[in-house]
Amino acid sequence: MAGKVLIIDDDESTVWLITTILKHNSFDVVEAFSPEEGLRLAYQEHPDIVLLDVMMPNMDGWEVCRRLRELTDVPILFLTAKTGIKDVVRGLELGADDYIVKPFDNSELIARVKAHLRRVPSQQGVDELVFDNGNFRVNFLNRQVEVRGQFMELTPKEFELLAVLARNAGRVLTRSELLSQAWGPEYGQARESLKLYIHYLRQKIEKRPDRPEYILTVRGVGYRFANI
Repeated sequence: MAGKVLIIDDDESTVWLITTILKHNSFDVVEAFSPEEGLRLAYQEHPDIVLLDVMMPNMDGWEVCRRLRELTDVPILFLTAKTGIKDVVRGLELGADDYIVKPFDNSELIARVKAHLRRVPSQQGVDELVFDNGNFRVNFLNRQVEVRGQFMELTPKEFELLAVLARNAGRVLTRSELLSQAWGPEYGQARESLKLYIHYLRQKIEKRPDRPEYILTVRGVGYRFANI
């Protein structure tokens, strides 16, 4: 498969058309016909890219985009009949990567999806990431962490937290984004729990937990794993 695409649109005929086009081009497709279903599937299915409608009942695409950005940094492409420049700007400011106006050309849609997927450094399928000239290794297959030649004993929650940080090395993750990606959207506001688990991780992996080299705090925003 060329990649997994999540479509979030309440118009069944539009979803059918896009699905047909994508499958013809060897994409795996996940369909959601409501905003709530789309957010749930984004968490469960881990798509490589999201195609998102704006005008939907109960929750519009703007809000869906905002919530998706708390879950994932995969490309989000708005597909909508709204053509105003203010709408385009609003979508991009909320974290969308592109804005395609309906009706769209089939070949243009595929070209844009492929272009955004080429720009995404995919580490989700990597078995192991190595940092600090081999002194820090995270093996996702075996769920093992080796620091300076020693294997660290991490709890499942500690490992999930570290895994998200390592996969996004060099990138600042907001607290809500980190919580949602590591443990699920229901933990999105558990800020004190996050602070506590960051403390636990630093005690285990840092030479000096009070002067961390790997898990860095970005004041007022969140945390970053140093890509060293």
